[in-house]
Amino acid sequence: MKFISGAVRRSAIAAVFMTVPVTAFSEQAPTIDHFSLDNGLEVVVIPDRRAPVVTHMLWYKVGSADEDPGKSGIAHFFEHLMFKGTANHGPGEFSARIADVGGRENAFTSYDYTAYFQQVAPSELRTMMEFEADRMTNLVLTEEVIGPERDVIIEERNSRVESDPSSLLSEEVSATLYQNHPYRIPVIGWMHEIKQLNREDAIDFYKRYYAPNNAVLVVAGDVDTAEVREMATDIYGAIPRGPDLEERIRPTEPEQNTKRTVELTDARVAVPSFSKRWVVPSYRTAEPGEAEALDILSEVLGGGIRSRIYQELIVKQGIASSAGAYYQGTSLDDTSFGVWGSPRGDATLEQVETAIDAEIAKIVADGVTEEEVEKAKKRYLRSMIFARDDQSGMARIYGAALTTGSTVEDVANWTDKIREVTPAAVQQAAKKYLDERRSVAGYLLPQESK
Repeated sequence: MKFISGAVRRSAIAAVFMTVPVTAFSEQAPTIDHFSLDNGLEVVVIPDRRAPVVTHMLWYKVGSADEDPGKSGIAHFFEHLMFKGTANHGPGEFSARIADVGGRENAFTSYDYTAYFQQVAPSELRTMMEFEADRMTNLVLTEEVIGPERDVIIEERNSRVESDPSSLLSEEVSATLYQNHPYRIPVIGWMHEIKQLNREDAIDFYKRYYAPNNAVLVVAGDVDTAEVREMATDIYGAIPRGPDLEERIRPTEPEQNTKRTVELTDARVAVPSFSKRWVVPSYRTAEPGEAEALDILSEVLGGGIRSRIYQELIVKQGIASSAGAYYQGTSLDDTSFGVWGSPRGDATLEQVETAIDAEIAKIVADGVTEEEVEKAKKRYLRSMIFARDDQSGMARIYGAALTTGSTVEDVANWTDKIREVTPAAVQQAAKKYLDERRSVAGYLLPQESK
C-alpha cells in the first residue's frame, strides 16, 4: 500500500504511473469494451491473451484533494482500513487467498483517486470480484481496528517524510506553489491531523465515497469480454447504488504574481539540489492542444538523454549529476510543470539553476526546431507503445484517465493529438506558463560545517 504525492521526477515515470499522461496509447491498442452497470459502476475490459494472467483493478473517484478541511490523510488512512476484515471475511483473509494462488496485490492513494488491484490467474477473477465487492459495502470498522492502523500511518509518515529531507522540502514547495487548491496538502496528510482521525471520520468517508456509482472497474488480461461483463453484472451489479455525489468542484488558484523560494538546510543532505515548479493546466483543464504541447515541451526540455537540459548540463558543460523536466498531466485540476538539478564535482547549485533557466529562456525567445519536436514525439510515443506490453500498466492508464475527467475516447485519440503538436505550440506553452515571476524554487542544502 502506498500514497502517490506531488512532484515525481521524469526518470521515475516507469515506476510511478501517475506521471505518465493518462491519455497515452498506441495505434496497436487492443479493442476495449466499455460499459456501465445499472448501479452506476463504470467497467473497462482490456483483453490481452499473451499470458495466462489477469489484472483486476477497482478505482474510486476520491483522493486526498477531496478531503474535508482538517481531515487530511483520511483518504490514505481509509485505503489501509480496506485491508481489514468485513462482516463476511476476517482480517487478512482476502490477502491470504491471493497469496495462496500465487497472485499479488496492492493499493495506492493519490490526490484524485484511490485504487486497489490484484493480479492472478484468470480462474481466480470471480473470487477477486467477490472479495472486492464485499469490502465495498461490508467493512467492519471498530475502535480496535482504527487505533492500531492510525499508528501505522503515523509511523509511515515518520519513515517516509519526517526522516527524509527531500520529502519534507517537497511538501513545503507544494504548500507554497498552491495557494488555495488542496493539492497543497500532502496525500499522506499533515501529522497533527493524522493523529486526530477517528472511527467517525472513517465511517463517514466510507458511506460517502465507497459505492459503485463512484467507482471504475478495470479488468485487463487473459479474459473474455462477455464473461467479464456477466461476472461484473452478477457480482458488482448486486450492490445498491450509493448516494449521488456532488460534482468534484474544488477551490481554484488565484492569479499568481510572485516568485517564491523555499529553502531547507539539513545535516542529512550530502549533495544539494534544487527544483522549480509552475502551476499549469492538466489534460482536463487545458485549452485544446495545450496539454499535448506541455508534454512535448517537457520531453524537449528535460525528458531524457536527448533533451536540451541533459545535453547542455550533463554532456557539454558537465556541471550536473542529474537534471531534467517533467509535466504531470494526469490531474483532475490544474497541475504542475517542473525542472530539477543537482551539481557535479566543483560546480555549484547556482550554476546548475542558471543553466536550466537559460535553456528555458532560449525556448521562450527562439522556440524549438521542427526536427526537435518530431524526434521528441517519436521518443514519447515509443515509450507509450512499450507501456502497452504491461497489462497492469494498461489498466492503470485507463483507470487514471476515467477518474480524472478523461474518457476512453480520449485515450484512443491521444496519439493523433500528440502528432498534431507544432513547434509554435511548444514555444507558446513555454512562453505562457514558464514565467520566472510566477515560479516556486525549492533548495535542499547540506548543513555547513562549523
